[in-house]
Amino acid sequence: MPYKLSPSSLNLFKECPRCFWLQFNKGIKRPDTIFPSLPSGMDKVLKEHFDRFMMKHELPPELRSLKGIKLFEDEELLGVWRSNFKGIQWTDKEGNVLRGAVDNILVKKDKLIVLDYKTRGFPLKEDTADHYKDQLDIYNFLLRENSYKTENYAYLLFYHPNKVNEKGDVIFNTDLIKIKIDVKNARHLFDEAISTLKNDIPEPSKECQFCRFSSSP
Repeated sequence: MPYKLSPSSLNLFKECPRCFWLQFNKGIKRPDTIFPSLPSGMDKVLKEHFDRFMMKHELPPELRSLKGIKLFEDEELLGVWRSNFKGIQWTDKEGNVLRGAVDNILVKKDKLIVLDYKTRGFPLKEDTADHYKDQLDIYNFLLRENSYKTENYAYLLFYHPNKVNEKGDVIFNTDLIKIKIDVKNARHLFDEAISTLKNDIPEPSKECQFCRFSSSP
């Protein structure tokens, strides 16, 4: 049976192979948790913000420190790549699918650069950006498998609240972080996940709170 995976499902695989196996082979998902609506609202606002500058063939203020770079201007294709139902897809020889939806794409000469937005409540820690490396590796892997050239790096653009001005508007700080990418890591992660799904159910993870709860008397 072919599987359809994404950056979020591969993140689940890294967190707990057992929960991952149960979700895809038995349809048993982790219980839903409360998810704040602010990040999804910010995502929509940010895409509209960047698209306004794209229509003017300009970079937004957050990116003007970058030289020789412009926003990807194929609106129709970008709409597909942003869609959670379509995204950028690749199918292996066994019919297994890997799919990812990007926030935005930059262009430098004949190469593409992935740009991903992140909203946080607090300033960055030293290792904050590292948590998103797999996600960026996957996006670049997908683009290259679809015959696009990409740079060996991507950008994370973090927004976190700074203060409220006299008009009541929330002012955000931004941090633009350059991350080196490794497409071999993405392929390895995908292959390991598929191999896990084909084999017997993994043992409960000691670090997984869901495994601890389900195995408790």
